[in-house]
Amino acid sequence: MKLTKHAHACVTLEKDDTRLVIDPGTFTPDAAESVSRAHAVLITHEHFDHFDEKLVAAALEARPELQVYGTAAVATALGSRDGRVHTVAAGDTLTVGSLTATVHGHRHAPIHADIPCPDNVGYLFDDGALYHPGDAYFVPDAPVHTLLLPTSGPWTKLGEAADFVRAVKPERIIQIHELMLSDLGQQSTADLLGENGLTGIPISRLEPGTTVQL
Repeated sequence: MKLTKHAHACVTLEKDDTRLVIDPGTFTPDAAESVSRAHAVLITHEHFDHFDEKLVAAALEARPELQVYGTAAVATALGSRDGRVHTVAAGDTLTVGSLTATVHGHRHAPIHADIPCPDNVGYLFDDGALYHPGDAYFVPDAPVHTLLLPTSGPWTKLGEAADFVRAVKPERIIQIHELMLSDLGQQSTADLLGENGLTGIPISRLEPGTTVQL
């Protein structure tokens, strides 16, 4: 499996001839291009930095073969589109071409008591090869090789992130959701949460457009 990091929380996964895009939101400049080449789009929750509703709706209109998977709120926003928009929840399994994902978690991490917490799901691919948690620190009941770790945002907290990594016990961490951190902030976060910090696990900072083999 190959992973391409895009800005913020968006990544592309490729295996054999299958291409998936996860969380193409409004903070991702090349989201439209990525979606235009994808077989399916997976959305963790409806916040705009993860789900550009107009972009995904336009892609569904333009490409009758495109499939979309997301929470009930995402499915409601997009409509059925002849059954091509699928509602997923914890415990579900989905398969697109060569890639299979199990669905984990229920709710977005709390930001403040005055701000509602939407549903949020994480996707665990190919028997634990990769886990995208969306905006939550939900620990899947399964081994994880590579963890995509959110490191900035109004809901994140480094102490909780460290405990999340310790509970998941991945072999490798890749930063995502890092856009709100300066370069110094990203490096400081990597130092605190990485191999020589609180978790003892290597953490990678990938520039948008970087592709790695998993």
